[in-house]
Amino acid sequence: MQSPRYVATALTIAGSDSGGGAGIQADLRTFAFHRVHGTSALTAITAQNTLGVTRVDVLPPAAVSAQIEAVASDIGVSAVKTGMLSNRDIIIAVAEQVRRLKLSPLVVDPVMVSRAGSRLIDDKAIGALRELLLPLATIATPNRHEAQLLAGLELNTLEDMCEAARRIQRLGPKAVLVKGGAMSGALRGTDVWFDGQRLETLSVEPIDTRNTHGTGCTLSAAIAAHLALGREPIEATRRAKDYVTAALHHPLALGKGNGPFSHFFALREP
Repeated sequence: MQSPRYVATALTIAGSDSGGGAGIQADLRTFAFHRVHGTSALTAITAQNTLGVTRVDVLPPAAVSAQIEAVASDIGVSAVKTGMLSNRDIIIAVAEQVRRLKLSPLVVDPVMVSRAGSRLIDDKAIGALRELLLPLATIATPNRHEAQLLAGLELNTLEDMCEAARRIQRLGPKAVLVKGGAMSGALRGTDVWFDGQRLETLSVEPIDTRNTHGTGCTLSAAIAAHLALGREPIEATRRAKDYVTAALHHPLALGKGNGPFSHFFALREP
């Protein structure tokens, strides 16, 4: 009988996507692709598909805390990421557990506004995320609209993205990746990294596809996976961005709307 083999672990604290393209489902597939054991704490259950979300049932904060405690106290956590946290009370509960259990490194995907610009949480929740969770983050990964809310700045140019990254980093996270997927023109596909000292532009050629559902979840999960494997934050971010870019070249023929891509593209038959 072989002895058990050590494996890095990652915890995702996020909502469930019944369509399987984003949320907990995308995170766990991303962890598995990177040979990291995935664990989870659900914050909400959504009824959704490629056409949209039809229902959201939010779990009690105590249930979210209990899931985090169960994983951390037994299995252990090499890295953690947060996604949709739904409301102020859940954000408070998650921040308390992160501090108490010393969960680090932490990737905060501040799910507040969709790529299309729709608000997903209220002002009280945004305030709690800004004041309680962002200061605990190793890396924060806001999209264009979330960065605008957090920085109080309209993002139209690369200079705007750089200034937003600086302002958000001053809120407490060790590093910030302002994502440019919702930017227009030449800035689409350009992200800005700032860690208090290093300001870098990370660019890839935009991919013309409507199958982008779950891109943000997958990127933050891939960053967490690489952090769990011991890589430095900037290297983890570069590798995660390369992974998402490669995956976007492999859309899946699912549904009638904005579909997902293949997280296991490397395993697909030619």
